[in-house]
Amino acid sequence: MSVDVRIEQGRLARFLRLRGGIVERRLAMRTARVADIARAEAPGHMGEYLDWHIVEGARGLEGVITCDHPAVRFVIEGTRPHVIRPRRARALRFEVGGQVVFAAYARHPGTRPNPFLQRALRLGR
Repeated sequence: MSVDVRIEQGRLARFLRLRGGIVERRLAMRTARVADIARAEAPGHMGEYLDWHIVEGARGLEGVITCDHPAVRFVIEGTRPHVIRPRRARALRFEVGGQVVFAAYARHPGTRPNPFLQRALRLGR
């Protein structure tokens, strides 16, 4: 699963469509700034899965920030409460208060959405 964020250039730059010129350099600086903010805002090691590049889109040059972490959708959109069951074993094993506990299933309370890419886009403009 991956998520893309696209940064489009302004109206004047769309008409110019300059590749390798000032327009592309400014777009690359802006995209890199937003990607750095997203790395800082990302939870855990998710920032290590962020990458950015400049592509030629239908409307001109676009800066694309991609996160390829397998759980990025669950972090951005959040999850509803759900039951966790063991896949390869007969029971789940975890620690509670320093003691090892085995259970046939666990009720996960769900997680709130963490739209760190949207925050980075807002802060990087």
